[in-house]
Order: sequence, then structure tokens, then C-alpha cells
Amino acid sequence: MKLIVTGGAGFIGSCFIRLVLGEGLAGAVTNIDKLTYAGNLENLQPVAGHPGYHFEHADICDETRMLEVFERARPDAVVHFAAESHVDRSIHSPAEAVRTNFSGTFSLLEAARRTGVPRFVHVSTDEVYGSIPEPGDAGESDSLRPSSPYSASKAGSDLLALSYYATYKLNVSVTRASNNYGPCQFPEKLIPLMISNAMEGRSLPVYGDGMQIRDWLFVEDHCRAIWTVLNRGGAGEIYNIGGNCSLANLEVVRRILDATGRPLSLIERVADRPGHDRRYALSSRKLTRETGWAPRVNFEEGLALTIDWYRNNPAWTERVKSGEYRAFYQLNYANRT
Repeated sequence: MKLIVTGGAGFIGSCFIRLVLGEGLAGAVTNIDKLTYAGNLENLQPVAGHPGYHFEHADICDETRMLEVFERARPDAVVHFAAESHVDRSIHSPAEAVRTNFSGTFSLLEAARRTGVPRFVHVSTDEVYGSIPEPGDAGESDSLRPSSPYSASKAGSDLLALSYYATYKLNVSVTRASNNYGPCQFPEKLIPLMISNAMEGRSLPVYGDGMQIRDWLFVEDHCRAIWTVLNRGGAGEIYNIGGNCSLANLEVVRRILDATGRPLSLIERVADRPGHDRRYALSSRKLTRETGWAPRVNFEEGLALTIDWYRNNPAWTERVKSGEYRAFYQLNYANRT
């Protein structure tokens, strides 16, 4: 199978490429990535020398370039990860989230339609469902209630992708996953940020009361689910992907402090962010029923693996936390204390 993977230098995309090339699931991968702040080609060093790996440094919003790449690669399938994925960044700079997440998806769908790509998997998020009251969980047919520019742009791109199935019969599936964590994640998301700060003995900023509930999914489990959907998912279908592990943010932070041997006194409460959803919860029953997929790594194992990776790769963390990241950290957290 020949694949185009967008956003393949990012956290989840790079894990997916390492998986499919490392385990021989795909014969060739063309990785399209703009290399923004979160794109890191170091994440792909294990497969950089693979004869089937090819990198295209490009912006998915460039319709002409996307058509050229698709015509040259002639993929059997597209797996679309590329996105402005951080809620806080979308609050500070909503235009870029809308441009990349919606207009970029349009460019890719058009290129796929015009070149006759047989299969397209659009990777989305549980945040499109908005905050879910207890004790329910979101199913694929539930209403979309996005609360941030990020989640709204993803909800719009989901609907656009599904419209290409309804209108043009493009073989599209949409996946919506819960919060991912694992090695190589850019340290702006909760778990890598807290691990990094804990290991450096710095304060751990927690929004509001810290009781926002998230479902946690180990990144490799997510990537295996996407591979399953790519091969066994139905055209025009949506598949939720969850980790079956709902925890309050404050509990996650406490577990990180415990695992790194740091005191709870490092927790620093900061003002909550605007429009902060209280609880995400989704059901993966459809995916499990139709394909047999289930997460392999529980949260305790996954967190230990993740902490060990950051502990053993301090130079990686230092490189990615320079420059723009530090400016963003100052903007987002320093003024909330």
C-alpha cells in the first residue's frame, strides 16, 4: 500500500509512520508537513532511511502543490493528520486554525477527488462533541457542539470530508479520538508539559480547579485504530477512538508528580481558559464491534513509558522548548497566575 500522510512530522502522524513502515504494513509513505513549531523530523529518524519513505515540505493549504504531490505519488490512501491542534493557540490566533484545519482539508479532499484516490481517512477529535454531562458518553451520531476555534474548525472539516462522500462518493472515513499522550509529544499539551516541568523542578500550571475530565489514549493505540479504520472502516462512516480511561486533569498531574518523585507543592493554580469544556467522554463501541479493535496499553503503563522516554531524551525536550515555545508559554501561563 502506498500512503500519503499529512502532518507526519507531528506527534501522532510520526507515530503512525513509524508504525506502518516499521512493521511493514505499508510499502511507501509520502509525508507532507509544513514543519511548523510542532513538526519535528527527529521523530522520524527510525524510518528516515526506509526506501519507501519520502518527505514533502509543503503547506496543505497550497492547492496547486497538493495536486502536484498527489499526481506524482498516486497513493492508495490518504491519512490526514495535519492540523493546528492546540486549543490555546486557536484562542490566541484563530485565523490559522481555521485556515489549516478547514481550508487545508478542502485542498486535500479536492486533490484526492481529482486524482481518484481510492481511500481517505480524516483524523479528528472528540472535542467536536463539546462538553458531555455525566454519566453519558458521545456516540458518532451525537450533535456537534464545539466550544473553541480549534474544535469548531475540526467540526467543520469533518462535515466537509463527509460531504465529499455524499456528493462525490469519495471513500472517506472520519475518526474522532480522545486525548493522546506518549513519547515525542510537543510539550504544550498537559502530560508532556507537566512531565517536563516536574523533571525541571518548575511549577505545574493547572487551569481552574483542575477537575476537567479527559479520556486518555496512548498514541500507538490510536495509530493502530487508524490503521484498522483505513483497512476495515466503512465509507462515509465516523469512528470514535477512546482509551477507556477518564481522569481529572488534577489527578493526572498528581500521578506525574508521584512518578517523578516531586512534591505536590509544585502545583500552581492558574485562571481557567475561555470556553474550557468540563468533560469529554466518548464511546468506541462501534469501532470495537465492527473491527475488534481495543486499546492495548492502560494508563499506568503508558504514563510510565512516556515519563521514561522524556527522562531519557532531555536534549530532544530542550531543543523543542526553545524560541517560539517559550514565548507561547509566557503568553499562555505567566499572565494567568
